[in-house]
Amino acid sequence: MKILLACEESQAVCIEMRKRGHEAYSCDLLPCSGGHPEWHVQDDVLKHLGDGWDMMIAFPPCTYTSNAGARFLYPNGILNEDRLAMGMAGKDFFMKLLNAPIDKIVIENPVSSRIFNMPKHTQQIQPFMFGEPVQKKTRLWIKGGLPLLQSTNIVKPLQSCHNAHTWFSKGGKDRQKNRSKTFPGIAKAMAEQWG
Repeated sequence: MKILLACEESQAVCIEMRKRGHEAYSCDLLPCSGGHPEWHVQDDVLKHLGDGWDMMIAFPPCTYTSNAGARFLYPNGILNEDRLAMGMAGKDFFMKLLNAPIDKIVIENPVSSRIFNMPKHTQQIQPFMFGEPVQKKTRLWIKGGLPLLQSTNIVKPLQSCHNAHTWFSKGGKDRQKNRSKTFPGIAKAMAEQWG
């Protein structure tokens, strides 16, 4: 299959799909950090949705739509109009991916703030269902007859993410980028079950 991994600079799922013989490409505005620039399109993914893909798995940015950032929508009890506008732009991007002209589509995102009225998700998973001892509610929107993602190795989540993957728990300027990376157990399950 020809597979697009949209908004995936880490190449976690791309690499797993390549291991299974698929023609998989990551696409992101950022350069890839997965070590395979030959499998990476550094560009706006919206320009490439019509490039003849059999499947797309997308990881759109969630900074402004995520429920985790909802507190910034109403600082001091007043609606932050700029933050709302950025969230609405994030939802618009999400919807363009969801409605792309590709037969099989999966979109991954965390729980979103209710104000954005995102479409109903198909499934909700946790990293600890795939051998990663971390709690991070993740929603999947699945189209095109793909099955629900089945857990592969349920483990007890750690009380603190700081004991998990070092890239996930790091703070600093790359915190947002680090926390958006796909956990290896989830990436492997996606490739095994959908590839």
